Amino acid sequence: MCFDTDKRPLYVCKGTVIQVVTISFYRFDTRLARLWAFAMMGFARMHFARLSSLQFWKLCGSGTGEGFTPRPNTAVYAILCVWPDQPTAEQTLGHAGIFDRYQRMSAESWTIYLGTTSVRGRWSGTAPFEAEHAFSGGPIAALTRATIKPSILLKFWDRVPAISDVIGTNPDVMFKIGIGEVPFFHQITFSIWPDTKSMAAFARRDGPHAQAIQAVRDGLWFKEELYARFNVLGTQGSWNGHDPLQLEQNHA
Repeated sequence: MCFDTDKRPLYVCKGTVIQVVTISFYRFDTRLARLWAFAMMGFARMHFARLSSLQFWKLCGSGTGEGFTPRPNTAVYAILCVWPDQPTAEQTLGHAGIFDRYQRMSAESWTIYLGTTSVRGRWSGTAPFEAEHAFSGGPIAALTRATIKPSILLKFWDRVPAISDVIGTNPDVMFKIGIGEVPFFHQITFSIWPDTKSMAAFARRDGPHAQAIQAVRDGLWFKEELYARFNVLGTQGSWNGHDPLQLEQNHA
């Protein structure tokens, strides 16, 4: 790992380029801004397709509450991007016109920089993440993405509220949200935990989450699945008036 003069990690070392993933969340308060954000789920695609530095990207909506419901939340959207390295990500996010428009139209935005430590599965038929980062020992982010089979939609969404209640009351989780590309059929869960121990304890704990995982394995609910874990490399912006991870660090 290399560092700049401020001791911040740079993931371009001696000619070696290490992939970085970003997830940017945007909150839109006014009716006009929400209509704009909804329209951009279609219109923004041409702009992202022109960004040659992007290796992979997805435009996502969210569900109501913390996102773990099938009812769309027209106020919150997310953009997931995969970049060849962190400097490229920072440069493009800070200067590309499409990101500038999202920034200006939104009332609040928060971007998380991530380095993939492990991944299995595929997303839209591709393998977008490269597990090139060694686990750093700090906060860890988990992302699961699935295409749900139409025949089990009702079964799947019947279990989600109970899982949401459990993760929502878990004192360890630092941030969590449910997003997706297509309502009902595509589900992405994203959460950040202080360490691997707390995340593993939640995953193994008997209850709605463990029961849902077993049901997925027994019933083959998904047409496509992807599971990834990341180091949290940094954040920019705020969510609900503060940086969720910085607040946790201050209270540690």
